Amino acid sequence: MNNLRPNILSIKKLTFLGFLLAITPLYAQQVKKAEKAAILLRNATLHTVSRGTVSGDLLIRDGLIADIGTNLAIHSGTAVLDCSGKHVYPGFIDGGSKVGLAEIGSISVTNDFSELGDFIPHMKALTAVNPNSVSIPVTRVNGVTTVFAKPEGSTFPGTGALIDLFGYTPDQMSCGSERVVMQFPSTGRRGRWDRRSDEDIKKETEKALKNIDQVYESAIQYARIDSAAKADRQSWTTNNPQMEALLPVIRGQQPLFVEANSYTDITALLDWISNKKIKVVLTGASEGWRVADRIARAGIPVITGPVLSVPRRENDRYDAMYTNAGKMAGAGVKVAIRTDESENTRNLPFNAGFAAAYGMGTDEALRAITLTPAEIFGVQERYGSLDKGKVANLFVATGDPFEMKTRIEKLFIRGWDIPLESRHTLLYDEFLERTPGNQKK
Repeated sequence: MNNLRPNILSIKKLTFLGFLLAITPLYAQQVKKAEKAAILLRNATLHTVSRGTVSGDLLIRDGLIADIGTNLAIHSGTAVLDCSGKHVYPGFIDGGSKVGLAEIGSISVTNDFSELGDFIPHMKALTAVNPNSVSIPVTRVNGVTTVFAKPEGSTFPGTGALIDLFGYTPDQMSCGSERVVMQFPSTGRRGRWDRRSDEDIKKETEKALKNIDQVYESAIQYARIDSAAKADRQSWTTNNPQMEALLPVIRGQQPLFVEANSYTDITALLDWISNKKIKVVLTGASEGWRVADRIARAGIPVITGPVLSVPRRENDRYDAMYTNAGKMAGAGVKVAIRTDESENTRNLPFNAGFAAAYGMGTDEALRAITLTPAEIFGVQERYGSLDKGKVANLFVATGDPFEMKTRIEKLFIRGWDIPLESRHTLLYDEFLERTPGNQKK
């Protein structure tokens, strides 16, 4: 992810990629090309998210949703797809994932979501995104068109990027929304294996909070100096990319994405930001249900998940993670859902489906992976719903995408007709009709 370091890692990756190509059958690489679409989806059930569910037509042209209505005119060069009995949804947005940043967990050179250093907010995840990741086609065939590729590993691990899962370069994939990520210091025991005394835990917590306070105060001072220099039309020389990365946060132009999961950590975070003039988005929030009312009063949006997970505590109910998103939403918190995965980001709709079944409701769960994350990332004017003028990220399905039996039949990203092929489908096709198969000698 470090765009300043030598290209040694890139050389290692290319060497490893060459090895993979040498041992991988050719059929696994034969993915069809996407095609630029000018297409009218006729007689569909449109799940707009912003305006409920309506029946009608949707026109895709020049990468955008050009029009929505009934009996839309067919323009020259426009294909028509009869969607009678089919459902059209906006593309799903995963609010936190490592797609494009991780390939094989056990092979370090294929993972680029973590960098050395505790204070590196200037390290941009976008520079490390691999557009050719095998996880990308696997993810998008389930309707996930956009993800927040996020760094992790230290207190300030870097800046994540919202990307569309289509493009030849990271810049082509970028949605134009990047956010600084912070891991809030652990303020309690880290698990059953944690044998620290209460006094040691208290001292380490105080030290960690003091460190982030120092970072915050330094960023405030840096912003004041920078503003004063610009007001006097003076140029000043600085070599502090870390503080430059924090300027949009300090000036309130962007929220700080803060990861906190336990009840004690979330409570400590709420105390920490209570006297600070910064916007915050709470991510993780595995025990957000325990303090949902306070999160709501603070007006802090939440990106939670994975929903498909086990309870954090042995004495929690079996469905603690399933009900978490619904309980926070019921308390008035704006909630988006993430997978926090790489290859299993494809399961985003099923994470939302469990949240829907365990108290969140279908409409709210659908919003939690479409329009709500678009609002949190500040791209709601272009993403998150089926509305005229928005980016044509959408798919055509046979039914409810939260149901395992539903099939996605057409997928569009930025108006491109994306082949519904992935490593999984190619392997399935290869071994479905094996040659020579089960022939006996």
